[in-house]
Amino acid sequence: MRNIGLVLLCLLLFSCNKKSNHEGEPQNDRRFYTAEEFAMGVDLSYVNQIEDHGGIYRDSGEVRDPFQIMKSHGANMVRVRLWHSPLWVRDVYGDPGKTLYSGYDDVEKTIRRAKELGMAVNLDFHYSDRWADPGHQVPPVAWKEITSLEVLKDSVYNYTFDVLKRLDAQGLMPEMVQIGNETNCGMMISEVTSGFPKLDGCNGYWSNLGAVLNSGIKAVRDASASSAIKPKVALHVADPKNLEWWFGKAVSDGKVTDFDIIGFSYYHIWHTEVPFHMLPTLISRLKKGFGKEVMVLETAYPWSTEGADGYGNIFGSQNPLEGYPYTREGQRDFMVKLTQDVMNAGGKGVMYWEPAWITSGMKDLWGTGSAWDNATFFDFGGNALPVVEYMNKSYE
Repeated sequence: MRNIGLVLLCLLLFSCNKKSNHEGEPQNDRRFYTAEEFAMGVDLSYVNQIEDHGGIYRDSGEVRDPFQIMKSHGANMVRVRLWHSPLWVRDVYGDPGKTLYSGYDDVEKTIRRAKELGMAVNLDFHYSDRWADPGHQVPPVAWKEITSLEVLKDSVYNYTFDVLKRLDAQGLMPEMVQIGNETNCGMMISEVTSGFPKLDGCNGYWSNLGAVLNSGIKAVRDASASSAIKPKVALHVADPKNLEWWFGKAVSDGKVTDFDIIGFSYYHIWHTEVPFHMLPTLISRLKKGFGKEVMVLETAYPWSTEGADGYGNIFGSQNPLEGYPYTREGQRDFMVKLTQDVMNAGGKGVMYWEPAWITSGMKDLWGTGSAWDNATFFDFGGNALPVVEYMNKSYE
């Protein structure tokens, strides 16, 4: 009986190991990278809100913590956005006591969840009360009446410094800090009041923009001076076509030099002037030309053209890249290829934007549910998809 029991135990262990080996790939094709080696990043900014509104995540059919799912498949860095005062969240829910998602307290919770699992953190300061992107760079309401560049610089410095010192006091200093999000023409340049300092680099105000960026960077350096963690500073621009122009101007005209990472967004549906296969050449050229690390700070790819709810999807109606259909396998293969190309070019990381934005009862300014549910790492039942394995693949 004892021998039979041992045989059954061995069979059970073999079965469990086989189950955990997604796609039947051999274990010797697996490698778990550290964030210092190569950032396998996931933006989990929405997770707290999704879980508060009924979202459930599963891996191999079992309900699990989404942070743990990501960690167990090789994610080593969590990206999280920070909005200044997102009071509009309470208006959307019609609840004056609602959590201010992507406000400080919510962000602290996200960082704590990541750190408790040993993952590094990239804190993304938007310097806005809502989304900052190439078409929307609206100053926080608290700063909208500012007319002095010196006052604005001080505001950016003090806000950035205070946030990081609060985090550090909790043992939550991030390993990376973004000064702005997709600042293609600049930051705080949309819906501005008369007299607000001009920070539009596209219209030549690089001196002003550089001064504000440098204030944010200095705050990071000063806040971390006595910390065990010294965050790397990233600057972030959308679309590879803008990188050499933007960073060239930031350095030469804006006098912005004390940063560590050239970061960019790459979404093939919008960013078409630099072909997918040319990204490695560009990354190599940037690395050599500026002497900085280079990272993809945002990317994504659909696994389906369908949707799980009535919130229309942003991604998926456009043509796929040749060789990468909008399927589960196509999504995985795209991420494997992109990651390998970035590594080959000497890049230091790839971060996926909102891989956990599954459907739920959460709300934003445009709908209820998810506009990204077909580009996540989970199917419409919340089950982890094959794409998660790209993070622990043994790359060449």
